[in-house]
Amino acid sequence: MHIEKHPVLGRQLLKPVTIYFNDQPYQAYSQQSVAAALMANGIKKLGVSRKLVQSRGLFCSRGRCCSCYMTIDGEDHVRSCMTVVKDGMRIYPNMEDPEVRREIDED
Repeated sequence: MHIEKHPVLGRQLLKPVTIYFNDQPYQAYSQQSVAAALMANGIKKLGVSRKLVQSRGLFCSRGRCCSCYMTIDGEDHVRSCMTVVKDGMRIYPNMEDPEVRREIDED
């Protein structure tokens, strides 16, 4: 599912890296976005919608929608279409809203 040789950009997939999705290793390439690497490995479900509890996946691929948000290296709600893979990266689907706590100063 990779484009090995692009007609304009030439060969792009030169440096393989290992990423972990749900603690399972997958091969990716250092120039890919997280979403593209997961799609190339056959992973299309990136999480579930909070309101309808339906599968979410890659939609706009430009960072404009919230469909591809995932937990990447411990950080919740990261746009996987705009994040470039790194060797050893840990990726998890967003199956629920992140736990956000806000401290209120009473001063």
